[in-house]
Formats: sequence, C-alpha cells, structure tokens
Amino acid sequence: MKAWSYSSIKAFKTCPKQFYHLKEVKDYVQDSNTDALMYGKDFHEAAEAYVRDSVALPERFKYTKHHLDTLKTIPGTIYCELEMGLTQELNPCGFGDKDAWYRGIADLVIINEETGIARIVDYKTGKSDKYADPGQLELMALCVFKHFPKITKVKAGLLFTVANSFKKAAFDSSQAHVYWRNWMPLVERLERARETGVWNANPSGLCRRHCPVDICPHHGGR
Repeated sequence: MKAWSYSSIKAFKTCPKQFYHLKEVKDYVQDSNTDALMYGKDFHEAAEAYVRDSVALPERFKYTKHHLDTLKTIPGTIYCELEMGLTQELNPCGFGDKDAWYRGIADLVIINEETGIARIVDYKTGKSDKYADPGQLELMALCVFKHFPKITKVKAGLLFTVANSFKKAAFDSSQAHVYWRNWMPLVERLERARETGVWNANPSGLCRRHCPVDICPHHGGR
C-alpha cells in the first residue's frame, strides 16, 4: 500500500473521486497558488527560521512574535518541520523510507525526555478556527510516541495565528490503541478503493466552486 498522510486521508474522506484524480492518477491539478495558500506557506517558513535560528520575522508576521516567543521558552529539545514515518507494523522509520506506511510533518515539536512530556504545535493561518480539526495532532502524537519512546504524554495545539486562538488537545501513550481506531477504518477504505478501482463521488457544497475535476457529474453543482 502507498504511504498515506493526514492530508491525503482527509482528502479521500471528503471525496474519493476527487482524491483519485488529484492524487492517484494526477490528471487534474488543484490550484496551489492562491493568496491564502501562499500566505500560509510563507508563514510556516518564517516561523521555522525564527524559532530554530532566531531569524527576524518579516514585518507582516510580527504580530505572531509573542506566540512564538512563548513556545521558544518551553523546556526541551525543539524540532521544526519534523518529518516522521511509521511502517505498517507501526514501527518508527524515516520519512522517505520505502517501507513508510504513514508519513507526517509536524510544524513544531518540543521533546522533554526528563518529564516524559512532548509539545506539538501546528500553525494555522486561516481567518477562522470554526472548523478546527485535532486529528492531525493525534497522528503526530502517535508518531512521537514511537520515535521518542521516553515520551508518555503529549500536550498539543492548533495555533490559529490570524484568529488569535489556540485549540488544545492532550494525548497519552497508554491510549494509542484507542487513537488508532479513529484512523484504521478510513485507511482500510482507501486500501479497498485502490484494490477495486471504485472511487465514488461524495457530492457536497465544495463541488460548486472548489473542485477542478470537471468530468464529475456533480461538478459545479450539476
């Protein structure tokens, strides 16, 4: 089975047919040069440089300095844009390894092996935190438990920079088997779709304006 990630499994859940065209056969392309996406990309690069190397933030991102300064004071080893992989047996592996079954990149991870506590932060640059999804944090916590065996607890959060909010989540290594139950049914559905070649459309309000797959009968709300 091809490696999966939070973004890929979320895209598959949203619409298997769109996922098939964008990610499997790649005969359609999603526009990735929108102002919002470019803003998010630029912020992630600026935050990484500031937290890791103390490079001054560009003027347009200085409003986030107090948040980033707070994160920098947390005791532990700081990792920015940390790439992690897991094999199908849920063993830790390199992000680019051929046997990587799951791949994920964490914006910020702070490991404190003395306390057994890790911090995970994912930056969000959207204007609203209304649809905050802690699922990405859960998967990152599962990776951290495997890559850093001395860590037993993860304190995590989604930092919405523009909305000025922080959505918290907490995870315990003793509950890892419970967390995996949230993901395995979706992963199995993806695997079945690849085996059978059946990629059913899941029509929604996104069809009207946000889907490039114009051969779909639901495209544009038809």
